[in-house]
Amino acid sequence: MERAKCHLCESRPPRRACPALGRDICAVCCGEQREDSIDCPLECPHLREARQHERPPARDPKTLPNADIEVTERFLAENEPLVMLAGTVIAVAALQTPGAMDSDLRDALDSLARTYRTASSGLIYESRPSNRIADSIVERFRKEMGDFRERVAQQTGVHSVRDQDLLGSIVFWQRMEWQRNNGRRKGRAFLESLIALLPPPPPPENPVLA
Repeated sequence: MERAKCHLCESRPPRRACPALGRDICAVCCGEQREDSIDCPLECPHLREARQHERPPARDPKTLPNADIEVTERFLAENEPLVMLAGTVIAVAALQTPGAMDSDLRDALDSLARTYRTASSGLIYESRPSNRIADSIVERFRKEMGDFRERVAQQTGVHSVRDQDLLGSIVFWQRMEWQRNNGRRKGRAFLESLIALLPPPPPPENPVLA
């Protein structure tokens, strides 16, 4: 009887069930094509195991996003609720946008940083990414943040959420993406770290006993 072979390389024996392909593949193909040619679901046990040992590519400090903007420990402490809200909104927007990858989040964050940088200087200019997925994330972020700012204004009587603070919050997450992006074409290591900001799902309701 002919032995089973990996669905991808068709040479090595399959050792892993790939939830993305619905087929069995070998460990080598899993490692080489994970989040590159394969759209790995975040709940894949092989992906989750790989995350524990994954090391992002080396970063050139010269490529740090918006290096001229200071995001100090004091800024983060004073604006922690806003920073966390920004990260949460980005995570939700990405999860609700089909096909969103870390590269799309990078484009979205870059566009938002450009917009709020300009706004903090007193000018009105909206930067929109050409990337359709990133643009969808930007649109969702701007709507959610606009609603939040309006609620704050209604509660306090003043527009207390400053563009400068929003810019610092966006730049913080830009730099997190810069650090955590694993360099794979379909990588979502940064998005996965953002998901940790979301509240846990409610426990299932107890079934009604007859």
